[in-house]
Amino acid sequence: MSGLTHFDAKGDAHMVDVSEKAVTARVATAEGWVKMAPETFDIITEGRAKKGDVIGVARLAGIMGSKKTPELIPLCHPLPVTKVSVEITPDAALPGLRIEATVKTTGQTGVEMEALTAVSTAALTVYDMAKAVDKAMQIGGIRVILKDGGKSGRYEAT
Repeated sequence: MSGLTHFDAKGDAHMVDVSEKAVTARVATAEGWVKMAPETFDIITEGRAKKGDVIGVARLAGIMGSKKTPELIPLCHPLPVTKVSVEITPDAALPGLRIEATVKTTGQTGVEMEALTAVSTAALTVYDMAKAVDKAMQIGGIRVILKDGGKSGRYEAT
């Protein structure tokens, strides 16, 4: 299982021991999108959704989801998250919403999973709040676009 850090020599899943790693500033940014019908896009961007402010609620859900990552992903370390920002931008060309989340901490392991969870939770919240008018919405493009800090250094998606 070479290269997969969450497996031991026998191939059993385990939590990675980060106790010997240096405490450093860490940051990760992830992105994704929710594609929808043009009518649904108009309802959301014009503030006419029956459940309320879709973008505002999804932003808060993303922040909350980020902080719950170790409860959702079995082998993630609980981290002292120091900053979470979730930006949700309407994109008429999609049509839909583009989501970007940035998470920061100072610790012994990175926050990529927290950023991915923030984007995923925000996207699922958009779906939940608008599914009454558009069950065909699609969620996609979820990926890490930036990771910095720690031994492996900086990664930027191309």
